Amino acid sequence: MYFLLFALLLMAVLGCILFQCRRKKIICKIKEMDCCTKCTLLDELVYPFGYRFHCDHGFFSSTVDAPQRHAGYTWLYDYMAPRFQMVFDALPVYFDYRGRTWLIEFWKGQYGINTGAEIGIYHTDRIIPESEYKTAWFSCAEDHEMLDCSFLLCNAGNECIRTSDRHWWLTAFLAGCFSKPACLSMESCICFPNREMLAAFLDGLKRAGVAESAISVHCLSVCFAFCQTDESYNLSTRFWRSFSQWKNKLFCRLYRWVTRPFFCTEDRVLYLYYYLPAAFRKLLRLRRFHKRCHRRYSRRH
Repeated sequence: MYFLLFALLLMAVLGCILFQCRRKKIICKIKEMDCCTKCTLLDELVYPFGYRFHCDHGFFSSTVDAPQRHAGYTWLYDYMAPRFQMVFDALPVYFDYRGRTWLIEFWKGQYGINTGAEIGIYHTDRIIPESEYKTAWFSCAEDHEMLDCSFLLCNAGNECIRTSDRHWWLTAFLAGCFSKPACLSMESCICFPNREMLAAFLDGLKRAGVAESAISVHCLSVCFAFCQTDESYNLSTRFWRSFSQWKNKLFCRLYRWVTRPFFCTEDRVLYLYYYLPAAFRKLLRLRRFHKRCHRRYSRRH
């Protein structure tokens, strides 16, 4: 009996020693890398998930050829999001343009351990009535339909993320940062190919109860600062939003504690990749979320 306890204790001590040795090797390995090598490696690691890393600003964004493009969009994605630790405010703008119903949606909030925002551009293959908005499936804009977009995401009045690109899904995610959606404000700008599409979007924006901030030629600015109240959600969604935010805050603290040898985002994420690969995959979980929701939607329809 005593021999067994001694053997278990010895194994535990040896495990701790090996664990610490491995940890120190990883820290040394990352510290020996130059900045260019880190950013290149990180880009290669996140690209299969549909993202790229902006080394100069320390945030992730989606690529034009991201796998999520095949999943399109349906209202079910937003409804299921809190169950996947994604708690955000959404502003969908529907409008009819040249024989199709278009959707340009804005999001801001907490995505797991990432604070972020999104602008998505989608459309159906026909004009649909308003009663079908929550049941229809929207395909992502094609390359020739992408729009020049930009946004500035601020947290409690402080600049957090600024990005711009010609895209169908412009995103930015800051790892290890926890925010409440209500504390975030998003100033967006979208440039349309002509006045006709701009006018159609403007009508949809007014129906959504939001006023434009400014209009310049074919570009329109939108300030998305309001938050959706708890009363606008059913009891189940309110539970999942609260529970997921509690987990998000906990995991954000855990992420910072585990990666405490470093301060830069690229160092922290690479350390997580070498030290806890499963946690690294959790960091970029949006792809799995869209796939599972898309499968559920397909079964329903």
